[in-house]
Amino acid sequence: MSATLKHIVFWKLKEHAEGADKASNALQLKALLDSCAGIVPGMLRFEAAIAQPGLEATYDVVLNSEFASAAALEAYQNHPTHVAIKPFVGAVRESRQCMDYLS
Repeated sequence: MSATLKHIVFWKLKEHAEGADKASNALQLKALLDSCAGIVPGMLRFEAAIAQPGLEATYDVVLNSEFASAAALEAYQNHPTHVAIKPFVGAVRESRQCMDYLS
């Protein structure tokens, strides 16, 4: 049985960017991430979520994804749909954390 490659990314967003507030940009970022679901073979799981009031969160948006291989993750990272969202992400993020691991 082969291992699954987990790819988890957290973003902390700026209070204001791109003419919008943090809450609006979080919704936009989630929608852009959601548009990337299923874009490459080997993507096994892909879930974007926004921090929810009343629940602990130190970041504003999270992507929790799983890939069948490093090649599948690389295909996702280089896919035109994913590449197209990078300018918006870069403009609205204050910081980013990422962890990839095999399980």
